[in-house]
Amino acid sequence: MRSMASSRGNIAAIVGVGPNLGLSIARKFAHEGYTVAILARDLGRLSEFADEIAREEKAQVFAIRIDCSDSRSVREAFEAVSSLGAFNCAQQVLPGMVERGKGTILFTGCSASLNGIAGYSELCCGKFALRALSQCLAKEFQPQGVHIAHIIIDGLIGPPNRCRGPSAATTTSRGGGEGVMDPDALAQTYWHLHVQDRNAWTQEIDVRSSNC
Repeated sequence: MRSMASSRGNIAAIVGVGPNLGLSIARKFAHEGYTVAILARDLGRLSEFADEIAREEKAQVFAIRIDCSDSRSVREAFEAVSSLGAFNCAQQVLPGMVERGKGTILFTGCSASLNGIAGYSELCCGKFALRALSQCLAKEFQPQGVHIAHIIIDGLIGPPNRCRGPSAATTTSRGGGEGVMDPDALAQTYWHLHVQDRNAWTQEIDVRSSNC
């Protein structure tokens, strides 16, 4: 694995990267000039994502394996970058952000953080806890310059429109697509939260398709 020690400028770490939303967020931040670290369990797939983004955006992208349920794995992963998984990740990055007086932590949640769902108690408990964690950290650390927000994604996320051809993009722009959200469009929301003026920070946002 390449070392990030020599990387200069801003670094964005995206945890739990998959082929849709996580990949789109990583691509957006790389496009904006950030050095990007993408983290997940499957290092083989991550390496393919990293190569793809680096090639398309001419950016530095690092693939790092992480198991968010293992505090040692999280610590080692964030040393490479410079609910329990979210807590462990926040615990590693917050001290440096507080020291610098700036930083952004964005948690991805869903509507299960708002309402209980029959048969999904495990999911709802985890998402309720994630939302509570985000709110607590925001109250504690935003006065110290760290922007913390919880994004509620209420709907299905499909592959990017650019990967589905012109007809898919046209359908989505006209309000079709059966409520499936474009991860590239969602990534724009994450970027907007990151660059918000600190005098008007959003702590929680609900994102959904116009068809939902």
